[in-house]
Amino acid sequence: MRHVAILICACVAFLAAPIRAALASELVPDEILLKMAGADVVILGEVHDNPVHHRVQRDVVAALEPRAMVWEMLTAEGADRINRNLISEPEKLAATIRWAELGWPPLSMYLPIFVAAPDAPIYGALVPREAAQGAMEAGAAVAFGADAARYGLNVPLPADEQASREAGQMAAHCDAMPAEKLPVLVQIQRLRDAVLTRAILTAITETGGPVVVITGNGHARKDWGVPSFLTRMQPGLRVFALGQSEEGAIQGSFDAILDAPEVERDDPCAVFHKAVD
Repeated sequence: MRHVAILICACVAFLAAPIRAALASELVPDEILLKMAGADVVILGEVHDNPVHHRVQRDVVAALEPRAMVWEMLTAEGADRINRNLISEPEKLAATIRWAELGWPPLSMYLPIFVAAPDAPIYGALVPREAAQGAMEAGAAVAFGADAARYGLNVPLPADEQASREAGQMAAHCDAMPAEKLPVLVQIQRLRDAVLTRAILTAITETGGPVVVITGNGHARKDWGVPSFLTRMQPGLRVFALGQSEEGAIQGSFDAILDAPEVERDDPCAVFHKAVD
């Protein structure tokens, strides 16, 4: 028994050593990285404009060396164009994937994540505007297309979850969104979760995994985000979901949560308040 215990400890030490060597900033505890290392899919949530969250993502990608990455921020077409040479030329990368047109924070925040695994195939899961518009007009199932029923997009949410999601959308839109628009926003969120899930499953099929996913906290949450879709579509997958909070503030359930200081930013609701005044 003693020899077995020694062997187990040695195996853990062997696994931890390369992870610690790859970790640059010590932002992620070893025990969390070790749990991630045992997963097929690691979903890394973020607040999009928090630079600490992106440094955590960079460190995880460097430590895990995934066989593929899925990005909420990229279209499928843009992702297909990315390779090691393009990553080494940030201005050309930004122009090629039309980053400035996509509405995300500066590419400089995300570039170190690309650099951490320059040879990993990139899969884009950004919902195009026309698809989002389709979800607004006809619902998520129609906008998603084939396999919508398998993903459960044609099934109404439980009443309590629907209400909770609508309340979250209202808060996210500064309590200024017309109530009749809230179900539409929930439909779009479900569509985005499903598109991310489809991209992840494609990446798993084509590369064997592990796959790292770069996305917002709302999609990473286990209770109703991408992990719940993965459980439905491929129950055997081992999924680890990381949430990243600011000053402890975050909604949803995750396998682990890492905290960072809140970013100083303009009041996003100021425009609504000014309109009311």
